[in-house]
Amino acid sequence: MKVLVADGIADKGVEILAEEFEVVEKPKLSHEELLDIIGDFDALLVRSASKVSADVIERAEKLQIIGRAGVGVDNIDVAKATEKGIIVINSPGGNTIAATEHTMAMMLSMARNIPVANESMQRGEWNRKAYVGVELRGKTLGVIGMGRIGSGVAKRALSFEMNVIGYDPFINEERARQMGIEIGTLDDVIEKSDFITVHMPLNKETKGMLNRSAMERMKDGVRLINCARGGIIDEVDLADMVKAGKVAGAAIDVFTEEPLAADHPLIGVPGVVLTPHLGASTVEAQIGVSVDVAEGVCAALKGEPVLTAVNMASVSRHVMEVIRPYLTLAEQLGATIASLADGAVKSLEVEYNGEISEVSTGMVTTGIIKGMLNPILEYNVNYVNAPSLAQDRHIKVREVKNAEAKDFATLITVRARTERGERKVAGTLFGTEGRIVSIDDFRIDVDPHDRIVICPHTNVPGIVGKVGTMLGAHNINISSMQLARTEQQGISLMVLTVDNDISSAVLKEMTDMDGIFGARLVNFDAV
Repeated sequence: MKVLVADGIADKGVEILAEEFEVVEKPKLSHEELLDIIGDFDALLVRSASKVSADVIERAEKLQIIGRAGVGVDNIDVAKATEKGIIVINSPGGNTIAATEHTMAMMLSMARNIPVANESMQRGEWNRKAYVGVELRGKTLGVIGMGRIGSGVAKRALSFEMNVIGYDPFINEERARQMGIEIGTLDDVIEKSDFITVHMPLNKETKGMLNRSAMERMKDGVRLINCARGGIIDEVDLADMVKAGKVAGAAIDVFTEEPLAADHPLIGVPGVVLTPHLGASTVEAQIGVSVDVAEGVCAALKGEPVLTAVNMASVSRHVMEVIRPYLTLAEQLGATIASLADGAVKSLEVEYNGEISEVSTGMVTTGIIKGMLNPILEYNVNYVNAPSLAQDRHIKVREVKNAEAKDFATLITVRARTERGERKVAGTLFGTEGRIVSIDDFRIDVDPHDRIVICPHTNVPGIVGKVGTMLGAHNINISSMQLARTEQQGISLMVLTVDNDISSAVLKEMTDMDGIFGARLVNFDAV
């Protein structure tokens, strides 16, 4: 078998491949040249330079796997690869230590004014009083996102004798105790922390998560770090709040647009440390990602499982024909249960009733886990790594099957249990279109596209009108509404399909209205 290394990777990765296969290195291959030769290869390795577009994949008659020596796969048409049965892998863990250590370096540099003090010294100055810093010991660090990198930062912060509050909807008390940290809500992190570091994915839920409104609720003199994704911290608001003195400093490695424009709002702001996306830029990380992807390619070409695949694991043709229509619905049910769950999920039960119970449903269950975890983790959750990620978070997953399905040919019911109780959502297909047909004990019929707001409320006149008026005041259009009751006296459920993004501030305003028992937003674009 032949492996094409289209972009330069570390020698160690090439050596691993060369032990098993014929390796051809073409580090500066043009797109046209790639099109001409790709048909001869069984595997393709790239970094970020080569664009593995649909036309390349169409010509890749022998290709079994595409490996990206790095985290992102934006330069690979994953959908086209999946359609052609080509595995796509990346290296989500190869740069974990590098990013973790860079976060600590940024925090220390900001706290002790190291970059600006160095610049002063290089100019021949000696000005100790101008660069008095603060200690980490005894301070509270808020970690938003407790994945691999966030957990690594928390571990290192504890060695500095910091107090650590972690926010992650899917980390439970057992794991928190093992780590020696406190688990809190996002509000806890925002309001109690002296330093705040973010380690979340960038999506519609997290974009601008730390904006002016959030910063105003923080402690005076708070310091912010972002080595995750540009845009989670609103850069304009951050610059304004540092200049105003509310935020004492910031350390930013990633930006909304890279490279920075000359007039970027954070350039030249005293107290702000900037680096040009160096989180993964270590010798060790570059070797790590190359070794990871090389080992993945070797496994795939030998027919072994690949744990870093970003597209579907293979199943039989018959099973896929049955379950394929349910996969999107599965992810939507997972996203919905994630929004409904109060606290860390301890167990997840998926009940299959009717026709679907007669085939292997493992991939559908994995899709539910994927939909539940993907919006909140800093790295991509896929059909291969979702089960192990749930296991890492001590989430017990169980399937129940019953050939009978009351009212529907097939019904999928998802139950999530937390310390505060159980939440439930069920869905089915109408033709080939997914529908959510119940939430807890409320019977509904919701088309789970775009975004919905789930709003239990007191069944009294005026509530629906107040909600509509409030959303209208924020220019949020309601495209459809479902109302449902249960046997519980006086309680109804309102499910709104909305055309616009809803900020956390607007959601809180809705939750605070008299008669509302908590509004939950489900953004299906994030799954």
